[in-house]
Amino acid sequence: MLQIEKAARRSVLQAIQWDAPGRLEALLAQIDPAVACTLEGALGGRELDFNEGLRLAQTGGRELEALVLAADRIRRERVGDVITYVVNRNINFTNVCFVGCRFCAFSRAPRQQDAYFHSFDEIQRRAVEAWDLGAREVCVQGGLPRDLEPFYYRDLLRAIKAATPRMHIHAFSPMEVIYGVELTKMPLKDYLAMLKDAGLSTLPGTAAEILDDDVRQKIERIKLGVDQWLDVIKTAHRLGIRTTSTMMYGHTEDEAHWVRHLMLLRDVQKETGGFTEFVPLGFVHEFTQLYRSGDARPGPTIEEHLKVHALSRLMLQGWIDNLQVSWVKMSREVTQACLRAGANDYGGTLMNENISREAGSTSGEYLAPEEFQARIRELGRTPAERTTLYEIVQMYE
Repeated sequence: MLQIEKAARRSVLQAIQWDAPGRLEALLAQIDPAVACTLEGALGGRELDFNEGLRLAQTGGRELEALVLAADRIRRERVGDVITYVVNRNINFTNVCFVGCRFCAFSRAPRQQDAYFHSFDEIQRRAVEAWDLGAREVCVQGGLPRDLEPFYYRDLLRAIKAATPRMHIHAFSPMEVIYGVELTKMPLKDYLAMLKDAGLSTLPGTAAEILDDDVRQKIERIKLGVDQWLDVIKTAHRLGIRTTSTMMYGHTEDEAHWVRHLMLLRDVQKETGGFTEFVPLGFVHEFTQLYRSGDARPGPTIEEHLKVHALSRLMLQGWIDNLQVSWVKMSREVTQACLRAGANDYGGTLMNENISREAGSTSGEYLAPEEFQARIRELGRTPAERTTLYEIVQMYE
């Protein structure tokens, strides 16, 4: 079965004539005129509406090839031939969680044998170790344990800042922020301002999954709604706390959900300008309850990986121009292909990555900067180390 899947993946990727001169123009003259017209509009910088986005999301064959090649051209025009990455470390401070998301295989009950809750001393040790290894960002997220100390998140930030004063702390999903608000009884704005004063630099735009409450009710139990997610993100932006944006695909959603999700993110960016990047997150299915119950498909197909990255480039162009691949959730081959389908950022070195690994990912939990550089050069592009806010630290011509 694995050999069949690999052969199918190679077939899809080999069908795309990535480097053939004039290939995109030839395809535009041959494919469905409606698709060609939409792609030409995007190539001219026009903002796509829902129907146009859905038309592209449902492409296949030569139309999909044209979409991918158009996204790569727009990427080149918007951000050039540099592929960036950040040297960072993931710190998942606990896997104890009461939420019970059906798409997650990371969480544990408090008494399970492999449950853990790292002390502040251990978190400080990991932050110092990361700094000494060249990391300038720690990404800090965890499960939601019951009876958490009300000001735990603030105190965690203070502990990291005490150990590594110059470290950029990228921490706490909107779900964790809402939990902190519930624990402290503080207004959301005041709570986020307190976290910022304690050392929070940026906020992960995770817990977005699909920004559609009907889909969310199918894949999670008691998590935050779309309005709550948007409230956290917009409030953070207004306070000067920038965030990433994400979308999880390949489970129970369909193409229309992708398009509405992207349009909603685009609207938020128009209002606040606070997103640093967009990160498509392919559903890693193997050990999740959502998949094992038969309620989700087995993750994205290769076509879906390519379509989501290419569609994101076209739908978000001019508003969110940094498009990141999640290398832990895709094979090396597919990751490289998505960087030719509109993406321009390789993400982070991570050093420790537990959430995708627990769900069944086999792509590893660390990539050295030298490996990023080699992979980027393999694509004929220029590697560059960046900060969390996309300032270039060093270019490797």
